Amino acid sequence: MAQMLVAKGYDVFGMVRGQANPKIPMLQEETPELELVEGDLQDLSSLIGAVEQVQPDEVYNLGAISFVALSFRQAELTADITGLGVLRMLEAVRIVGGPSSGGSGNPIRFYQASSSEMFGKVRETPQTELTPFHPRSPYGAAKVFGHYITVNYRESYDLFACSGICFNHESPRRGLEFVTRKVSNGVARIKLGLQDKLVLGNLESARDWGYAGDFCEAMWLMLQQDRPDDYVIATGQSHTIRELLSLAFAAAGIDEWEHLVESDPRFTRPAEVDILTGDASKARDNLNWKPKVDFPELVRMMVEHDLSAESAVTGRPF
Repeated sequence: MAQMLVAKGYDVFGMVRGQANPKIPMLQEETPELELVEGDLQDLSSLIGAVEQVQPDEVYNLGAISFVALSFRQAELTADITGLGVLRMLEAVRIVGGPSSGGSGNPIRFYQASSSEMFGKVRETPQTELTPFHPRSPYGAAKVFGHYITVNYRESYDLFACSGICFNHESPRRGLEFVTRKVSNGVARIKLGLQDKLVLGNLESARDWGYAGDFCEAMWLMLQQDRPDDYVIATGQSHTIRELLSLAFAAAGIDEWEHLVESDPRFTRPAEVDILTGDASKARDNLNWKPKVDFPELVRMMVEHDLSAESAVTGRPF
Protein backbone atom coordinates (compact mmCIF):
# COMPACT_ATOMS: atom_id res chain seq x y z
CA MET A 1 0.00 0.00 0.00
CA ALA A 2 2.74 2.46 0.96
CA GLN A 3 4.71 1.84 -2.22
CA MET A 4 1.60 2.18 -4.37
CA LEU A 5 0.65 5.50 -2.75
CA VAL A 6 4.20 6.83 -3.10
CA ALA A 7 4.09 5.93 -6.80
CA LYS A 8 0.85 7.93 -7.08
CA GLY A 9 2.59 11.00 -5.65
CA TYR A 10 1.34 10.84 -2.07
CA ASP A 11 3.27 11.86 1.01
CA VAL A 12 2.83 8.64 3.02
CA PHE A 13 3.04 8.23 6.79
CA GLY A 14 3.16 4.82 8.43
CA MET A 15 2.03 4.48 12.03
CA VAL A 16 4.25 2.29 14.21
CA ARG A 17 3.89 1.27 17.83
CA GLY A 18 6.87 1.66 20.14
CA GLN A 19 10.26 3.28 19.76
CA ALA A 20 12.17 0.04 19.09
CA ASN A 21 9.67 -1.63 16.76
CA PRO A 22 11.63 -4.42 14.99
CA LYS A 23 9.79 -3.83 11.70
CA ILE A 24 11.02 -0.24 11.32
CA PRO A 25 14.30 -1.09 9.49
CA MET A 26 12.41 -3.32 7.02
CA LEU A 27 9.87 -0.56 6.34
CA GLN A 28 12.57 2.04 5.80
CA GLU A 29 14.51 -0.25 3.48
CA GLU A 30 11.51 -1.23 1.33
CA THR A 31 9.96 2.24 1.16
CA PRO A 32 12.50 4.93 2.08
CA GLU A 33 9.98 7.66 1.19
CA LEU A 34 7.73 6.47 4.02
CA GLU A 35 7.67 8.77 7.05
CA LEU A 36 6.97 7.10 10.38
CA VAL A 37 4.76 8.41 13.14
CA GLU A 38 4.16 6.83 16.54
CA GLY A 39 0.72 5.62 17.51
CA ASP A 40 -1.00 2.67 19.17
CA LEU A 41 -4.42 1.24 18.31
CA GLN A 42 -4.89 0.54 22.03
CA ASP A 43 -4.41 4.20 22.99
CA LEU A 44 -6.82 6.87 21.68
CA SER A 45 -4.70 9.83 22.75
CA SER A 46 -1.75 8.58 20.69
CA LEU A 47 -4.01 8.21 17.64
CA ILE A 48 -5.36 11.74 18.04
CA GLY A 49 -1.77 12.96 18.29
CA ALA A 50 -0.73 11.06 15.16
CA VAL A 51 -3.66 12.38 13.12
CA GLU A 52 -3.10 15.93 14.36
CA GLN A 53 0.58 15.71 13.47
CA VAL A 54 0.06 14.36 9.96
CA GLN A 55 -3.21 16.12 8.99
CA PRO A 56 -3.92 13.40 6.42
CA ASP A 57 -6.34 13.47 3.50
CA GLU A 58 -6.80 9.71 3.71
CA VAL A 59 -6.40 7.13 6.48
CA TYR A 60 -6.06 3.43 5.69
CA ASN A 61 -6.59 1.32 8.80
CA LEU A 62 -4.89 -1.99 8.01
CA GLY A 63 -3.66 -2.61 11.55
CA ALA A 64 -4.93 -5.71 13.38
CA ILE A 65 -4.11 -8.95 15.10
CA SER A 66 -4.62 -10.67 11.78
CA PHE A 67 -3.61 -14.31 12.33
CA VAL A 68 -6.81 -16.28 12.93
CA ALA A 69 -5.16 -19.08 14.90
CA LEU A 70 -3.58 -16.56 17.30
CA SER A 71 -6.98 -14.95 17.89
CA PHE A 72 -8.19 -18.13 19.58
CA ARG A 73 -5.22 -18.04 21.97
CA GLN A 74 -5.39 -14.27 22.58
CA ALA A 75 -9.06 -13.47 22.12
CA GLU A 76 -9.13 -10.40 24.40
CA LEU A 77 -6.10 -8.82 22.73
CA THR A 78 -7.64 -9.49 19.33
CA ALA A 79 -10.91 -7.86 20.38
CA ASP A 80 -9.05 -4.82 21.72
CA ILE A 81 -6.84 -4.19 18.68
CA THR A 82 -8.79 -5.63 15.76
CA GLY A 83 -12.17 -4.47 17.07
CA LEU A 84 -11.86 -1.53 19.46
CA GLY A 85 -8.79 -0.26 17.59
CA VAL A 86 -11.10 0.63 14.70
CA LEU A 87 -13.37 2.60 17.03
CA ARG A 88 -10.39 4.53 18.43
CA MET A 89 -9.07 5.29 14.94
CA LEU A 90 -12.48 6.50 13.79
CA GLU A 91 -12.81 8.65 16.89
CA ALA A 92 -9.42 10.24 16.21
CA VAL A 93 -10.45 10.95 12.63
CA ARG A 94 -13.78 12.40 13.79
CA ILE A 95 -12.17 14.66 16.38
CA VAL A 96 -9.35 15.95 14.19
CA GLY A 97 -10.74 15.83 10.66
CA GLY A 98 -14.44 15.03 10.66
CA PRO A 99 -16.96 17.23 8.78
CA SER A 100 -17.91 19.04 12.01
CA SER A 101 -14.46 19.10 13.62
CA GLY A 102 -13.72 22.66 12.59
CA GLY A 103 -10.38 21.63 11.14
CA SER A 104 -8.90 23.21 8.01
CA GLY A 105 -9.01 21.50 4.65
CA ASN A 106 -11.25 18.71 3.42
CA PRO A 107 -12.62 16.10 5.84
CA ILE A 108 -10.43 13.01 6.23
CA ARG A 109 -11.43 9.96 4.22
CA PHE A 110 -11.20 6.66 6.12
CA TYR A 111 -10.73 3.10 4.90
CA GLN A 112 -11.32 0.09 7.16
CA ALA A 113 -9.92 -3.33 6.27
CA SER A 114 -12.84 -5.66 6.83
CA SER A 115 -12.44 -9.39 6.21
CA SER A 116 -14.07 -12.36 4.51
CA GLU A 117 -13.66 -14.15 7.86
CA MET A 118 -16.72 -12.18 8.97
CA PHE A 119 -18.82 -14.51 6.81
CA GLY A 120 -17.40 -17.58 8.56
CA LYS A 121 -20.07 -20.28 8.39
CA VAL A 122 -21.37 -18.94 5.11
CA ARG A 123 -25.11 -18.46 4.56
CA GLU A 124 -24.75 -18.31 0.77
CA THR A 125 -22.13 -18.75 -1.93
CA PRO A 126 -20.71 -16.54 -3.31
CA GLN A 127 -20.73 -13.90 -0.57
CA THR A 128 -21.77 -10.32 -1.37
CA GLU A 129 -22.03 -7.08 0.60
CA LEU A 130 -25.53 -8.20 1.71
CA THR A 131 -24.60 -11.71 2.90
CA PRO A 132 -25.21 -12.09 6.67
CA PHE A 133 -22.14 -12.47 8.87
CA HIS A 134 -21.47 -15.59 10.95
CA PRO A 135 -17.87 -15.33 12.21
CA ARG A 136 -16.14 -18.50 13.43
CA SER A 137 -13.19 -17.00 15.32
CA PRO A 138 -12.41 -14.14 17.71
CA TYR A 139 -10.69 -12.48 14.76
CA GLY A 140 -13.81 -12.70 12.61
CA ALA A 141 -16.01 -11.45 15.44
CA ALA A 142 -13.69 -8.48 16.08
CA LYS A 143 -13.72 -7.64 12.38
CA VAL A 144 -17.53 -7.64 12.42
CA PHE A 145 -17.44 -5.02 15.19
CA GLY A 146 -14.90 -2.97 13.22
CA HIS A 147 -17.07 -3.20 10.13
CA TYR A 148 -20.29 -2.12 11.79
CA ILE A 149 -18.69 0.65 13.84
CA THR A 150 -17.36 2.07 10.56
CA VAL A 151 -20.89 2.00 9.13
CA ASN A 152 -22.12 3.63 12.36
CA TYR A 153 -19.63 6.50 12.19
CA ARG A 154 -20.47 7.06 8.53
CA GLU A 155 -24.18 7.28 9.29
CA SER A 156 -23.91 9.10 12.64
CA TYR A 157 -21.18 11.66 11.91
CA ASP A 158 -21.26 11.89 8.11
CA LEU A 159 -17.67 10.63 7.88
CA PHE A 160 -16.38 9.50 4.53
CA ALA A 161 -15.77 5.99 5.87
CA CYS A 162 -15.56 2.86 3.72
CA SER A 163 -14.99 -0.82 4.46
CA GLY A 164 -13.40 -3.20 2.01
CA ILE A 165 -14.56 -6.74 2.76
CA CYS A 166 -11.32 -8.27 1.52
CA PHE A 167 -10.96 -11.95 0.83
CA ASN A 168 -7.52 -13.52 1.28
CA HIS A 169 -4.87 -11.41 -0.41
CA GLU A 170 -1.33 -12.71 -0.60
CA SER A 171 2.14 -11.78 -1.78
CA PRO A 172 5.77 -12.78 -1.15
CA ARG A 173 5.64 -10.46 1.90
CA ARG A 174 3.01 -12.60 3.63
CA GLY A 175 4.06 -13.76 7.12
CA LEU A 176 5.44 -17.28 7.42
CA GLU A 177 2.64 -18.26 9.81
CA PHE A 178 0.00 -17.93 7.05
CA VAL A 179 -0.72 -21.03 5.00
CA THR A 180 0.13 -19.59 1.58
CA ARG A 181 3.58 -18.44 2.67
CA LYS A 182 4.07 -21.55 4.80
CA VAL A 183 3.51 -23.56 1.62
CA SER A 184 5.65 -21.42 -0.70
CA ASN A 185 8.53 -21.25 1.76
CA GLY A 186 8.24 -24.93 2.70
CA VAL A 187 8.24 -25.99 -0.94
CA ALA A 188 11.31 -23.84 -1.59
CA ARG A 189 13.14 -25.36 1.38
CA ILE A 190 12.21 -28.89 0.28
CA LYS A 191 13.49 -28.14 -3.23
CA LEU A 192 16.79 -26.91 -1.77
CA GLY A 193 17.11 -29.91 0.60
CA LEU A 194 16.64 -27.77 3.71
CA GLN A 195 13.61 -29.66 5.06
CA ASP A 196 11.95 -32.99 4.42
CA LYS A 197 8.23 -32.43 4.81
CA LEU A 198 5.51 -29.84 5.02
CA VAL A 199 3.03 -30.24 7.89
CA LEU A 200 -0.37 -28.56 7.51
CA GLY A 201 -3.93 -28.81 8.81
CA ASN A 202 -7.05 -29.42 6.69
CA LEU A 203 -5.99 -29.74 3.06
CA GLU A 204 -9.57 -29.43 1.80
CA SER A 205 -10.22 -25.93 3.18
CA ALA A 206 -10.90 -23.57 0.28
CA ARG A 207 -10.31 -19.84 0.01
CA ASP A 208 -10.68 -17.07 -2.54
CA TRP A 209 -7.04 -16.02 -2.88
CA GLY A 210 -5.93 -12.88 -4.71
CA TYR A 211 -2.83 -10.71 -5.04
CA ALA A 212 -2.30 -8.05 -2.37
CA GLY A 213 -1.19 -5.45 -4.91
CA ASP A 214 -4.49 -5.73 -6.76
CA PHE A 215 -6.43 -5.39 -3.51
CA CYS A 216 -4.52 -2.24 -2.50
CA GLU A 217 -5.64 -0.64 -5.75
CA ALA A 218 -9.26 -1.42 -4.82
CA MET A 219 -8.78 0.13 -1.36
CA TRP A 220 -7.48 3.31 -2.94
CA LEU A 221 -10.31 3.44 -5.47
CA MET A 222 -12.89 3.32 -2.67
CA LEU A 223 -11.58 6.59 -1.25
CA GLN A 224 -11.64 8.32 -4.65
CA GLN A 225 -15.42 8.01 -5.09
CA ASP A 226 -17.99 10.76 -4.60
CA ARG A 227 -19.79 8.82 -1.86
CA PRO A 228 -18.50 6.32 0.72
CA ASP A 229 -19.67 2.71 0.53
CA ASP A 230 -18.63 -0.84 1.39
CA TYR A 231 -17.31 -3.33 -1.15
CA VAL A 232 -16.45 -7.01 -1.36
CA ILE A 233 -12.97 -7.37 -2.88
CA ALA A 234 -12.33 -10.87 -4.23
CA THR A 235 -11.42 -12.86 -7.32
CA GLY A 236 -14.63 -14.90 -7.38
CA GLN A 237 -12.70 -18.20 -7.54
CA SER A 238 -11.89 -20.51 -4.63
CA HIS A 239 -9.10 -23.06 -4.42
CA THR A 240 -8.32 -25.73 -1.84
CA ILE A 241 -5.04 -25.96 0.01
CA ARG A 242 -4.47 -29.16 -1.94
CA GLU A 243 -4.65 -27.13 -5.17
CA LEU A 244 -2.28 -24.58 -3.64
CA LEU A 245 0.19 -27.36 -2.89
CA SER A 246 -0.02 -28.81 -6.39
CA LEU A 247 0.71 -25.46 -8.02
CA ALA A 248 3.49 -24.61 -5.56
CA PHE A 249 5.35 -27.88 -6.03
CA ALA A 250 4.92 -27.61 -9.81
CA ALA A 251 6.44 -24.12 -9.69
CA ALA A 252 9.48 -25.66 -7.98
CA GLY A 253 9.69 -28.46 -10.55
CA ILE A 254 8.45 -31.21 -8.20
CA ASP A 255 5.76 -33.44 -9.72
CA GLU A 256 5.27 -36.15 -7.08
CA TRP A 257 4.58 -34.28 -3.87
CA GLU A 258 1.90 -36.11 -1.86
CA HIS A 259 4.48 -38.02 0.22
CA LEU A 260 6.11 -34.70 1.15
CA VAL A 261 3.02 -33.32 2.91
CA GLU A 262 1.42 -34.38 6.19
CA SER A 263 -1.95 -33.29 7.59
CA ASP A 264 -1.78 -32.79 11.36
CA PRO A 265 -4.98 -32.22 13.39
CA ARG A 266 -3.04 -29.94 15.73
CA PHE A 267 -3.30 -27.26 13.05
CA THR A 268 -7.09 -27.31 12.81
CA ARG A 269 -9.10 -24.50 14.41
CA PRO A 270 -11.67 -24.95 17.20
CA ALA A 271 -14.29 -23.77 14.67
CA GLU A 272 -13.42 -24.18 11.01
CA VAL A 273 -14.33 -22.06 8.00
CA ASP A 274 -14.58 -24.56 5.15
CA ILE A 275 -14.95 -22.35 2.07
CA LEU A 276 -15.09 -18.65 1.20
CA THR A 277 -15.88 -17.25 -2.26
CA GLY A 278 -16.47 -13.56 -2.91
CA ASP A 279 -18.65 -11.78 -5.45
CA ALA A 280 -16.95 -8.50 -6.35
CA SER A 281 -19.56 -7.42 -8.91
CA LYS A 282 -20.23 -4.16 -7.07
CA ALA A 283 -16.53 -3.23 -7.09
CA ARG A 284 -16.31 -4.16 -10.77
CA ASP A 285 -19.34 -2.04 -11.67
CA ASN A 286 -18.80 0.97 -9.39
CA LEU A 287 -15.01 1.12 -9.09
CA ASN A 288 -14.10 -0.37 -12.47
CA TRP A 289 -11.88 -2.79 -10.55
CA LYS A 290 -10.92 -6.36 -11.30
CA PRO A 291 -7.94 -8.49 -10.24
CA LYS A 292 -5.01 -8.63 -12.66
CA VAL A 293 -2.96 -11.50 -11.12
CA ASP A 294 -4.57 -14.95 -11.24
CA PHE A 295 -4.05 -17.73 -8.71
CA PRO A 296 -1.40 -19.79 -10.59
CA GLU A 297 0.64 -16.63 -11.24
CA LEU A 298 0.36 -15.62 -7.58
CA VAL A 299 1.58 -19.03 -6.36
CA ARG A 300 4.44 -19.04 -8.87
CA MET A 301 5.45 -15.53 -7.78
CA MET A 302 5.60 -16.56 -4.13
CA VAL A 303 7.51 -19.81 -4.72
CA GLU A 304 10.07 -18.12 -6.97
CA HIS A 305 10.59 -15.40 -4.36
CA ASP A 306 11.18 -17.93 -1.59
CA LEU A 307 13.47 -20.06 -3.74
CA SER A 308 15.58 -16.99 -4.47
CA ALA A 309 15.57 -15.82 -0.85
CA GLU A 310 16.44 -19.22 0.65
CA SER A 311 19.12 -19.81 -2.00
CA ALA A 312 20.71 -16.44 -1.24
CA VAL A 313 20.86 -17.23 2.47
CA THR A 314 22.14 -20.79 2.17
CA GLY A 315 24.17 -20.56 -1.03
CA ARG A 316 22.36 -23.58 -2.45
CA PRO A 317 21.47 -23.20 -6.14
CA PHE A 318 18.00 -24.04 -7.42
